[in-house]
Amino acid sequence: MQTQETMSVLTSPPSLPLVAPSILSADFARLGQECRKVIESGADLLHLDVMDGHFVPNLTMGPALCKSLHTMLPDVYLDVHLMVERPMEYIDSFAGAGTNLFTGHVEADDDPFELAKTIHNAGMDAGLAINPPTDVEEILPYVEAFDLILVMSVNPGFSGQAFIPEVLSKVETISKRLRPDQRLQMDGGVGPKTCESCRDAGCDVLVAASAIFGTDNYAEAIAGLRGH
Repeated sequence: MQTQETMSVLTSPPSLPLVAPSILSADFARLGQECRKVIESGADLLHLDVMDGHFVPNLTMGPALCKSLHTMLPDVYLDVHLMVERPMEYIDSFAGAGTNLFTGHVEADDDPFELAKTIHNAGMDAGLAINPPTDVEEILPYVEAFDLILVMSVNPGFSGQAFIPEVLSKVETISKRLRPDQRLQMDGGVGPKTCESCRDAGCDVLVAASAIFGTDNYAEAIAGLRGH
């Protein structure tokens, strides 16, 4: 059962689209300060990319880092994107670490319906992601069970990759299936040159890494992604 706190950012957004800085491009030596700064600069939530070295060829953060951010920024909505083979194995540990949104992949080994049910039972919002090469038909049967659908616009694993425009057709297809209380997120190569296309296609949550953390003015970068 989701709590009012975990539902607040997705169901009652202060502005659309929501902007979720991906901390993968932050300075990890100053991670807490940089996360606080982007929130104070207008970001709506923080996006954490978790990789297991198997589902994607990279290793990144885990529940301990998530818990540290939750302790430092207890009121900030934490959006955890798991690029792992068996996301079900991590639900309890990330729920205990303060995660608000737990997103697994349709390409992972676990059954998406069971994934959504278990995430919700752990008190978190549930997300389901799809990679660029995967046909949109693979995710459509599961859309209704999730609070957020994430369309990857790069092949997952590393930040700083070029946006793949062909995925916009997936966004258009999925957006027509969503209820008003569901969100559609784009992640990968989102920046000043691509954000308008993402918004026009139907995305209302934009994940950006270097487009925010690689600038000298976080507030200006966030406002630009929203189109304001």
